[in-house]
Amino acid sequence: MNKRPTPAQRCFTSPAIEAAITEVGGRIRDPEIAALFVNCLPNTLDTTVTVGSDADGRPDTFVVTGDIDAMWLRDSTNQVWPYLRFVTADPTLSRLIQGVIHRQARCVLIDPYANAFNREPKPSHWMSDHTVMTPDLHERKYELDSLCAVIRLSAGYYAASKDASCFDARWSDAMRKIVATIRHEQAGSDENSKDDYRFQRDSPNPTETLACGGFGQPANRCGLSKSPFRPSDDAAMLPFLIPANAMAVVCLRQLAEIWSGPCALPEDAAGALALAEEIERGIRTHAVVQHPEHGEIFAYEVDGYGSHYLMDDANVPSLVSLPYLGYCAPDDPTYQRTRAFVLSASNPYFASGQAASGVGSPHTGRGTIWPMALIMQALTSQSQEEVRQCLTTLRDTHAGTWFMHESIWKDDAANYTRSWFAWANTLFGELILTIDSKYPGLLESF
Repeated sequence: MNKRPTPAQRCFTSPAIEAAITEVGGRIRDPEIAALFVNCLPNTLDTTVTVGSDADGRPDTFVVTGDIDAMWLRDSTNQVWPYLRFVTADPTLSRLIQGVIHRQARCVLIDPYANAFNREPKPSHWMSDHTVMTPDLHERKYELDSLCAVIRLSAGYYAASKDASCFDARWSDAMRKIVATIRHEQAGSDENSKDDYRFQRDSPNPTETLACGGFGQPANRCGLSKSPFRPSDDAAMLPFLIPANAMAVVCLRQLAEIWSGPCALPEDAAGALALAEEIERGIRTHAVVQHPEHGEIFAYEVDGYGSHYLMDDANVPSLVSLPYLGYCAPDDPTYQRTRAFVLSASNPYFASGQAASGVGSPHTGRGTIWPMALIMQALTSQSQEEVRQCLTTLRDTHAGTWFMHESIWKDDAANYTRSWFAWANTLFGELILTIDSKYPGLLESF
């Protein structure tokens, strides 16, 4: 069932992506999985991108999330991530991703604490939030992974293309701003000043605002960097979000490589690398904890005082996604024990029902399961049978929409949230591309 916009209505068309859809789609035996792939892989390009140039002639690409007309730093990286493998075959696609990199750098220089930005300055629905809102911002929830996502896209683009032309002076200024912000947020609560990041929202939902006068829960300086909000945009229970800190370790090392190589900024490279090693020590010292059933596992959040929170959230970065992000190998013993915990009833946000079993999120409540989590479970699996099971569940829970959703109810896939969520759609496309290369023949065996 082809649910794509007509060619004339598509925001952008890449010949390389269209060729991949035809080639890989032709190897998929199951008609439902084939249709989901055809609809999902190009969804970001079909429906969410606006491509142009800025006032200085740089490529400029604005990427909405889908049903929300704003650009999230994290989502925009993930929405175009599956296309990186095609940039050398399609110069127009390469320019589009350069445009995302330039737009992200511009956003960071506007405000490194904002998670989502407007296309152009205008009043936001969240202008009444008690923080430093400006017309460029859609929302100002500080999430460490948002800054990491900016680095990740630049590093991923360079790895795929070996093209450093978009890493100009403004880009380096943005990267320095990211490094400085991550370093500043290593501070403990006793070091807060009136100029530090604060956020409060008038809301009956406690996950929408920060405690302690908007500074968030107390933190003890321990090498880790604070993330008051999670990648779900929910407030954290404890200030140091471990999946985001693990992502920071990877991305800061990648940034150091770029600064050491094509940008030739050795002092900046050394600073980024030193920060990565400091955070890595913090993870190993404070975030590897003992679970009574599963043994030593990674905590989801810690505070540096000795407290930890054991759970996982469907949103990426997550604990399950650590190998996908490059933090550890999929057979790493601590990761394997953590994965067993996450994919069990020990995780308070794991659900099992008549429609599916998988990881959900406090963002949508207990009993929900996120297709994104099922996709990430498959992408990090070492078992072809587990991959098959995840793909079967994804096929059986699209509820006749022929797209992925944010979440589904465990007992009824027709009870879902967000009918247009481009990140989940393109992530499903990435899963099919990965299966096609990693498990030849699996797509033909359904």
